[in-house]
Amino acid sequence: AGMAVQVLVLPSPRCLFDDPMQIRVVGLRPQQAVTLRASLLDESGELFQAHALYRAESSGELDLSCSPALGGSYLGVEPMGLLWSLQSKTPYKRLAKRNVLTPFCVDLEVYEGHGDISRLLGKCTNERWFLGEGVKRISVREGRLKATLFLPPGPGPFPGLIDLYGSGGGLVEYRASLLASRGFVTLALAYMAFEDIPTTPEVLELGYFEEAVNFLRKQQQVKDTGIGVLGLSKGADLALSMATFLPGIKAAVSISGSGFNSFIPLKGNGFTIPPHPYNLERMKISDESGLVDFSDVLDDHRDPTTWDCRIPVERSLAKFLFLSGLDDTNWKSDLYCQNAVQRLQQCGREVEFYSYSGAGHLLEPPYLPLCQASIHRVLGMFVCWGGQWREHAKAQEDAWRRIQAFFRQHL
Repeated sequence: AGMAVQVLVLPSPRCLFDDPMQIRVVGLRPQQAVTLRASLLDESGELFQAHALYRAESSGELDLSCSPALGGSYLGVEPMGLLWSLQSKTPYKRLAKRNVLTPFCVDLEVYEGHGDISRLLGKCTNERWFLGEGVKRISVREGRLKATLFLPPGPGPFPGLIDLYGSGGGLVEYRASLLASRGFVTLALAYMAFEDIPTTPEVLELGYFEEAVNFLRKQQQVKDTGIGVLGLSKGADLALSMATFLPGIKAAVSISGSGFNSFIPLKGNGFTIPPHPYNLERMKISDESGLVDFSDVLDDHRDPTTWDCRIPVERSLAKFLFLSGLDDTNWKSDLYCQNAVQRLQQCGREVEFYSYSGAGHLLEPPYLPLCQASIHRVLGMFVCWGGQWREHAKAQEDAWRRIQAFFRQHL
């Protein structure tokens, strides 16, 4: 019967989560019809799966970097399609890593035929890690700080980053751990809904974020050329505020953010920036799905009565990178970015910005699958995030490259 069918993951079945890989199947019959399936069990026991239909080359081999998928979760030549198209059996689940010390294991299986997938021909497991070889994870509870520090191996010095997630709160570590694996000392910082930090604080204090900057600057492996900060959603406007009001921030990345302070007043030294005015009566709840569309709850940002909630980014000396998805259905991040970019450009500041057609709100590290809607842990409602599968996946790959290049250039 010839050689056994083997599924190969190259260059190695062990890699970092943001590493691309080459999937090959060898030992098939020429032109044999097969179904490839990827399965991933997350930490809560939720199963995520994707599948695609392929036909072997005349050599009896299949190489996902050049063989097109003929149907299934995606179409065409998509070397990483089996990862980025993973979908949960239960609707509206978001794939996120809670414990970065363990990998996600992806089972890759090849089955006979395009219909009934009962005959397994071969399989292998791809271990995808969030912590590179030798990266240290250190829990930080110093002063008021609730954070996790990730140190790349070696003496450095490395550029230092502060990483902020959105209004869902908690201490989210997987992006920070991947950035540390790529050579940045990264501090993942919690600022709401974590331990004794309230779910929705009445006010956020700039002093708390300043403590984080000071903590990071005194780490001996951190370059003394200044700190970078990146944030997603609510974390993005906090990143802009830090770059505007705190000394020592050299570069800031806003992902799906806004140039306005959102939802919670921000208290600085002798001033408070109110939140962008909003009215929850303008949220739309879908009858069939129960999903909530928040995109119209914020007052029109062109109305001068909202301008006291603007973050005066044009006062900052930092460099800025804005990233947004044109299919963000959570809020009008592209419109809000354009406003901040215009204000910076009018003051002659250099600013980079990229908007991605077909990308949604949750622009994550690459190969994490699109989440179009999920439960918002603070609001307790199912919220729409938007995005089209393939476009969103391409945007995440591009954004990840740009974020790292931007910080390398400016720090």
